[in-house]
Amino acid sequence: MNTALPAGPALAARPLWGIVLLVSSLWTLSCLDATGKWVMAAGVPLFVLAWVRYAVHLVLVLGLLLPTRGKAVLRSVRPGAQVLRGAAMLLATLMFFTTLRYLPQAEATSINFLAPLLVLAVAPWLLGEPARLSRWLACGVAFAGVLVVVRPGGGLHPLGVVFGLLTACCMAVQFIATRQVARDDPFTSLLWGGAVGTACLTLALPFALPAAWPLLRTLEPLHWLLLVSTGVSGALGHWLQIGAYRHAGASTLAPFAYLQIVSATAVGWLVWGHFPDALTWVGIGIICASGITVALLEGLRGRARRVPG
Repeated sequence: MNTALPAGPALAARPLWGIVLLVSSLWTLSCLDATGKWVMAAGVPLFVLAWVRYAVHLVLVLGLLLPTRGKAVLRSVRPGAQVLRGAAMLLATLMFFTTLRYLPQAEATSINFLAPLLVLAVAPWLLGEPARLSRWLACGVAFAGVLVVVRPGGGLHPLGVVFGLLTACCMAVQFIATRQVARDDPFTSLLWGGAVGTACLTLALPFALPAAWPLLRTLEPLHWLLLVSTGVSGALGHWLQIGAYRHAGASTLAPFAYLQIVSATAVGWLVWGHFPDALTWVGIGIICASGITVALLEGLRGRARRVPG
């Protein structure tokens, strides 16, 4: 699952390198999603999976950042917004892992692409941005694409569809909160996201662990390795995203984020043999085309505002 971090200004004009890093992050996060789906199929409870994913993420990021950046990286300009962002990120993670219980990875990922378009649709009221017909049209067209993907007779589990839509809504809240913490160092947001998720899940763990413990004791070393790897791939994927946005602008990278459907489909096909049918690809194409079009339009508007009149 692509949980975008604050972009901030690009520190170096190396757009090609930024694109390479972004695409690498998408493949890494698709592997995280596939691993989570696999260990849940092996019987690992959702809350245990999420706790390991966040706890390992937090330990890794703290170990890498504190020696190089010191305690200053922990301080946020807007801690309340960071907590909101972390909570929305956690809910999106829980919703998406639940979605993966019921839906193939490609279809689940395609529904996530509604999230940035939902943000653009509500931006006039929540972010004070200008109301634009193009944004609402793009959101409507993308939703039509989702309806094609989740159409009756398409073989998708209704609960998976519901949780997929809830994931998109949680991600939209996360993206809005991300705008509110844009003044923070992206690495600060990386830390806070891991810390909020770890804290919330640690509080819930005593209630989830007793029922899960008998099954956890039967897991083989491979299961534990894959379980721990979710935290590693989550931290690495977000780290690569930060690197991408430090080398290229958000408007340059936005269209390439939709390549995650390629990585999600490829990983889903390699691991489970799932491959979307022709009509599902039509829906996915509609969603991606809508998002890419509005991303390009927003990028052009941004460049036009920066050109002196």
